[in-house]
Amino acid sequence: MSVTINLSRVSDDFGFEATDQNGHTVKMDTSPESGGKNYGVRPMQMLLMGLAGCSAIDVISILKKQRQDVVDYKMVVNGDREAGVEPSLWKDVTIEFHLYGDIDEDKAKRAAELSVDKYCSVAATLKKGGAAINWQVFIHPAE
Repeated sequence: MSVTINLSRVSDDFGFEATDQNGHTVKMDTSPESGGKNYGVRPMQMLLMGLAGCSAIDVISILKKQRQDVVDYKMVVNGDREAGVEPSLWKDVTIEFHLYGDIDEDKAKRAAELSVDKYCSVAATLKKGGAAINWQVFIHPAE
C-alpha cells in the first residue's frame, strides 16, 4: 500500500503542516529550545501518538468481536529516549490501557497483548528501533 504525505512550512522556521492523501492535517514543530514556537506536536511525540491510536484500534476491535461493552477508552503512553546520542531513539515506552465498562479483565489483557506483540505496526516499528514496550490494563466502571 502506497501512502503520500505532503509537508509545508506554514509558521516561522519550524512550524509545519503534514497532510495525508485524504486531507487530514497534523501540525508539527520543534521544541522552543531548538528554535520552535510551540506551533505543533514534535515529530517524535507523534510516534507515541501513532502507537496509542494503532493499539486503541486493535484493542477495541478485538473486544468488540468478543462482545465486550467498552463504554469509554483512554490511554496514557510514556516514553524515554536515549540520552546523549543523535539520533535519539525511543528506549523505554510504557502504555496504560484504561477501559471503562463491564469488561472481562482477562479478555482486555489478552487484547492488549495481541495488539502490542502481534497486530500494531507502530509497536513493531518502535521495537525494531530498539524500544522496550511495557503495558498495563486498568478496568474502570462506566462513568
